[in-house]
Amino acid sequence: MLEELKMLLGITDDSKDMILQFTIDNVTDMVLNYCNIDKLPEKLENVVLSMCVDKYRAESFGSEEVKAPVKSISEGDVSVSFGSSYSVSDNPSMEFLNGYKVQLDRFRRIGRW
Repeated sequence: MLEELKMLLGITDDSKDMILQFTIDNVTDMVLNYCNIDKLPEKLENVVLSMCVDKYRAESFGSEEVKAPVKSISEGDVSVSFGSSYSVSDNPSMEFLNGYKVQLDRFRRIGRW
């Protein structure tokens, strides 16, 4: 999955491999927990990769400085306010999980007994 993710993100060297592997592991854990399963089905691998691309871009992994989105700009006496990059309302890219819910629900198991 690491090589595929690098290709999707246009990363050609190995400098971000640890960050990318963390992203893969993190998203995989989220999917397994959400679906209440122990092993990732092959049919969910592409979904996980798509989620990894979204998560990597949304959370600016590998960047020491978190980029907050511009919330408003005023021109008279110049005023710029920034939102929180961790807030879903200020950063719609954080809602990426919602876009995958339909695909994940097909693999979701209710309770393990």
